[in-house]
Amino acid sequence: MTRIGILSAAIVAAGLVVSRVAPATAGDAKQQIATAAAHAGMAAASPEDKMVRGHLQHVVNCLVGPAGEGYDSAQANPCKDQGFGALQDSPMDKLPALQAALKMARDGMAEPDSAKAREKAVATQSALRGRPEGS
Repeated sequence: MTRIGILSAAIVAAGLVVSRVAPATAGDAKQQIATAAAHAGMAAASPEDKMVRGHLQHVVNCLVGPAGEGYDSAQANPCKDQGFGALQDSPMDKLPALQAALKMARDGMAEPDSAKAREKAVATQSALRGRPEGS
């Protein structure tokens, strides 16, 4: 076997090892989504504006993970030790729904009216639970 052939075989073998290890080291996306949904519910039920926004940030932190865009290390990460963020740990077919829920959470955080922010939290929770809003 030539040097290039040996190198190619080694690269392929390494790729197979990595592809076998990656699923075992992936986080628990279902648990992260459930935790995010719980915090969206806490945001919806919070009487204080600060708590609404704080819990919505927890939702964002669970969805994007510590390396994700919008992660706020000054806020709690209730999904710590559950994985790398639901968006990172979920299968591709779940990403559009999670991205939609992430947008809702961010919209709720940006909403100046507390009642409307809570409505967005309700919508976020419904989206994370896989149910249409209001059901």
